[in-house]
Amino acid sequence: MSGRAEVRAWRPGLTGVVEVLHAHFPSHAYPSHTHDAWTVLIVDEGAVRYDLDRHEHGLAQAQVSLLPPHVPHDGRSVLPEGFRKRVLYLAPDRLGEDLIGAAVDQPEYVDPLLRHRIHQLHRVLGDGREDLEAQSRLLLIEERLRQHLKREVTSPPDRRDAGVAARLRDLLDEHVRDGITLDDAAKVVHAHPAHLVRAFSREYGMPPHRYLTGRRVDLARRYLLDGRPAAEVAALAGFYDQSHLNRHFRKMLGVTPKSFAAPRP
Repeated sequence: MSGRAEVRAWRPGLTGVVEVLHAHFPSHAYPSHTHDAWTVLIVDEGAVRYDLDRHEHGLAQAQVSLLPPHVPHDGRSVLPEGFRKRVLYLAPDRLGEDLIGAAVDQPEYVDPLLRHRIHQLHRVLGDGREDLEAQSRLLLIEERLRQHLKREVTSPPDRRDAGVAARLRDLLDEHVRDGITLDDAAKVVHAHPAHLVRAFSREYGMPPHRYLTGRRVDLARRYLLDGRPAAEVAALAGFYDQSHLNRHFRKMLGVTPKSFAAPRP
């Protein structure tokens, strides 16, 4: 690790996440303080020791820490070379004030699935272009955190719901270009957003965001074969820009849009 502190913080365009923080602290120690948000913390290098409500805790790389709003805590490195961390700050109503006490009693979890989902959400938020994927990943993280807080961590039931899955697919097909949020889809389908994600994934073998991306790539192919330029096709097919189209097109087909639509010799 280098000897200078590095901090990158931003407010993503994802409802429920008020701030994202990526930081490396070689020597900094946090004094006691509080947040008005839920703090979801993972450590990528080093280890952290902290006091929460006057009780000492530790966080290693295999764990996830959930610090509740309005409860004093501090933070310091266990190792002399410092630590590197990633943090999601969730709006207080995302988990509910009734669960604050449970988080004070047990703020760390050894849960590889939860940690991996948090890592995936950080990756998506760093890109800032995959709205539906970010919504889906946040919902599953919050569901898992609630299970920990209520001491109900189990494998999700293998429950199929073909009707809900089909209705969501129809909505995605209707909104290929403009997209649709999971909250809006849930209102139309009359199902919880997290149930939408699970039902769709079980029925079609992929999450909703991946299905939508595939439909957008299909639409882009048609426009490209009509002779439209890639920059124009990106907007017509629902991508943020040409680089966004290029990345998903290449991932799906192994070639760039330009190569795909090149004239035959």
